[in-house]
Amino acid sequence: MTIPLTFQRLPDSDPDIALPVYATDGAAGADIRANFPPDQRAQGLTLAPMERALVPTGLACAVPRGYEMQIRARSGLALKHGIALVNAPGTIDSDYRGPIGVIVINLGTTDFTVDHGMRIAQIILAPVTQAQIALNDQLDGTDRGTGGFGSTGTG
Repeated sequence: MTIPLTFQRLPDSDPDIALPVYATDGAAGADIRANFPPDQRAQGLTLAPMERALVPTGLACAVPRGYEMQIRARSGLALKHGIALVNAPGTIDSDYRGPIGVIVINLGTTDFTVDHGMRIAQIILAPVTQAQIALNDQLDGTDRGTGGFGSTGTG
């Protein structure tokens, strides 16, 4: 099944940077790329260990109502360089039309440079179910009850 997802290039974005694309037919996420303003394209963005930054994509998007666009880490960057997303997964709501940015953190041990045009994250379009919020004096019971972290055992 496919759902239309419309993007807009922002002013000062590089039109030569590809729109998000699925790397394979079976990919759940489409790779999204860093798209820096003209004065930052040559040097990119270098992150020291434990440093975080907002990486621009040069795009805005119209997410269909009833869906969200999730921003997720790329596993290769995570494994090879320790690059993660601070708010993983990030969420782009269906009523947001502003710039899409990716909040990255360098959990590695050496500096990492995000180059202009680099595949920095992946996007996934997912359905959203909104809850009907209610308050009650008591909750229904379960076998687990109020048992918290580790209450179901290990392994």
